[in-house]
This record gives sequence, C-alpha cells and structure tokens, in this order.
Amino acid sequence: MNIEEIADQLEHTGYIVLDQYFPDLLSTRLLTRCQDDNSARFHAAHIGRGAARVQRESIRGDVISWLDGTDSIDQSYLTQMETLRIGLNRTLYLGLFDYECHYAIYGPGAGYAKHSDVLVGKKNRILTTVLYLNEDWHAGDGGELNLFEPTGTDVIATVTPKFGTMIIFLSESFPHEVLISHRTRRSLTGWFRVSGS
Repeated sequence: MNIEEIADQLEHTGYIVLDQYFPDLLSTRLLTRCQDDNSARFHAAHIGRGAARVQRESIRGDVISWLDGTDSIDQSYLTQMETLRIGLNRTLYLGLFDYECHYAIYGPGAGYAKHSDVLVGKKNRILTTVLYLNEDWHAGDGGELNLFEPTGTDVIATVTPKFGTMIIFLSESFPHEVLISHRTRRSLTGWFRVSGS
C-alpha cells in the first residue's frame, strides 16, 4: 500500500491496519533487537509524566527501550518512518515534525488498560504507530490491541499482534487497550509529533 492510500484511509476513518508494510528482513532485524532484552536496555514502563509519573503494573505491564539512532537497525526503521512522515505531510498537511519510538515487551500476564496517547497538558502526539514483531502468534495467545471509538465506549477494531502487522491511528481520537498477553509479546510503538514537542 502506498502513502497516498494510507493517507486517504487516515483522512476518512482515522486509522489503518497494514499487513507486511515493511520488508521481512527489516522486521526480522527489529525482532532481533527486541529480543535483546537485558535490563541495561529495557526498563519498566511508567504512566503519567513529571511528578505524577509512576509505575503501575496493574495498569501497564510492559518494559520498554527507546530506539537508538546510532544503531544501524534502529536507524533503518527510523529512515522508513521519516519517509512516511514526509509523505503524510505532503498529502494531509499534518505538520508532523518528528517521530519518537520505543520497543515494548509484554510478558505473560501483562497488558495495558484503556488509555489515550495524548499526555495531559501536552497535545503534541498526532499519529500513533504500532508495529508487531511476534512470529507464529495464534488465537488464544492474547495481547490484542482494542481500538475504541472516540467516546471510549465501543470497540471499532481489534488487531492481532502478528509479525509485520502495523496499525496507525490518530492519537487524540482513539482510546485503546492492550489485552492480557499469554506469551511474550513484542512491538515497536511510536508517535509522529508536531513542533514544540
């Protein structure tokens, strides 16, 4: 699917689910990076920011590692996302300024309760992206992402976190949740942001 088709669906529905958007070789290399999960790289994720920033596994149970622009694999992914950023700006005039991204690992029993990706008092995240890195993911493994309509009442999409699948959605418009995972679940989560971040 080309950038114009992605932009068209984002404009009309606010989200899109893509199968195998990136070459398998890149996704495989990203998976290798995400499997290197030693404690020097990965740390427990938090909710909130500033003085209100806390770790609550009952709400969010993943560990994360921000991408390293000096790593060649991470840089390859960031280059692909830069191409996407430029293309979406050209077609949708979103004013996307930069992109931040981290690896996320949910162990068995971990999930992320319904939430919004827009930080309170800092509405700079415009588009959320999640690329899934899970080979041989089966029904019953859990870890699905439920995307809710803007009021947060009804689920409008459920995405299975299978290898190579990516969802892109308007950060401010769609609350979402990660259902409890029954095996280790890996992904890359990122945000296209506007200037002033």
